[in-house]
Amino acid sequence: MNFIHTPVLLQECLELLAPETSDPLLIDGTLGEGGHSEAFLTHFPQLKIIGIDADPAIQAKAKVRLAPFGERMQFFLGWSDAFFDAYPQNTPAPSLILFDLGISLFHYMESKRGFSFSAAEPLDMRINPNESLTAADIVNTYSEKKLADLLYLYAEERFSRPIARAIVAERENRPFTEARQLSETVFHAVPVRFRHGPIHPATKTFQALRIAVNSELDRLPRLLEKAFACLAAEGKMGVISFHSLEDRIVKNFFRDLAKSCICPPEMPICTCGGVPRAALLTKKPVGPSAEETAGNAPSRSARLRVIKKLSLRRS
Repeated sequence: MNFIHTPVLLQECLELLAPETSDPLLIDGTLGEGGHSEAFLTHFPQLKIIGIDADPAIQAKAKVRLAPFGERMQFFLGWSDAFFDAYPQNTPAPSLILFDLGISLFHYMESKRGFSFSAAEPLDMRINPNESLTAADIVNTYSEKKLADLLYLYAEERFSRPIARAIVAERENRPFTEARQLSETVFHAVPVRFRHGPIHPATKTFQALRIAVNSELDRLPRLLEKAFACLAAEGKMGVISFHSLEDRIVKNFFRDLAKSCICPPEMPICTCGGVPRAALLTKKPVGPSAEETAGNAPSRSARLRVIKKLSLRRS
């Protein structure tokens, strides 16, 4: 089977999330094609992994790839927040958790669900094909204002208003059914001088729709909370993000976990008696090396943050 996705920041993940216990368990919360899990299982023979993915098609590929590791690798089909929400109390707490929030190249190149704006594919964008809302539903039914707000809030699209206006005008002639149709509409909606830059004008529109269809930003804070609650004391959690909206959520969550005081800013004296719940293992996000970006262009925007859960000891 051909695997087309190259895991990003792989060496950095192996170093920062190296197991520190004798019987470590890693939860790979975004398994994808299994590249990160394969590397961890290879480098750390004592490690066991539970891999989570909401897409049955890509999980099937990962099962083939990871079959040689036998019972050291287990699989869960579904969203990661649902997995951690129902984490069995009698199951050992994971000592390691990893999330790679990027979209696999599988979805762009093989899924045929309209993630790529260059293909004549159904305008779908569902990672879990059993969900009901599609990208076509959004562009064909949302009001012009709601579309503009979505593009701005989920992708910081500077031309959100003219793009939304063009979408509404186009769908009056014919509904949107294919990704390429939407891509061409966006291309002609932006000013001429912005149509031929290094990034396609439809990139942010497709990002915003994908995020909305899969509830990515709504799901992320809940996911981080639930995952950290399940993480074993002295365990480590790493998150790879790919755009500022994701990274901001992760940064703020990790920062708050590392605070010793959670009193409101207006309180003149600390009354919470709080202690940090985690230590920041990466004071700043870790980015890819020049060598990695040269060989794997999608890695250029990747940012890795890692924390270590502290044992709470109050004096």
